[in-house]
Amino acid sequence: MVVLGFDPGLATLGYGVVEKIGSSVKLLEYGAVTTPPTMRFADRLLSIHAQSQELIRRVKPDAIALEELFFNTNITTGIAVAQARGALLVAIGEYTDQIYEFTPLQIKQTLTGYGRADKQQMQRMVKTILAMDKIPRPDDAADGLAVAICLANTSRASVEQFRI
Repeated sequence: MVVLGFDPGLATLGYGVVEKIGSSVKLLEYGAVTTPPTMRFADRLLSIHAQSQELIRRVKPDAIALEELFFNTNITTGIAVAQARGALLVAIGEYTDQIYEFTPLQIKQTLTGYGRADKQQMQRMVKTILAMDKIPRPDDAADGLAVAICLANTSRASVEQFRI
């Protein structure tokens, strides 16, 4: 099963692609969809949609997962990221209905066994699980891989509760 994971963002939308084979997870690719801040906002959303759509069509995932948005203190940034996530969801929805969403706590719990793991712990676990030589960069790509690993390692019996 090929799984594509996304860490939504406006400037940098991280992604990771893994393949679940038996009980192991194999790295296929990772990277980021980017939009420059000098671009008009509407054009940034169009670019996110187009780049995501191209990625999805190229890797042909069996399922796609996203990290649920977490609003901390800056609501303005949160709204922009939510709009970018909407553009991403349209691209995903045009391809499949196998769409899943996990909270940051659920992703951390799945990868490290501890829901309050810090960013460095998460990055080291992604590196270890995927037998990588170094921690993937940018950070957003490591987060996208973590989302993909989370879905790949979620049991078939419980995965439907995360479907959106």
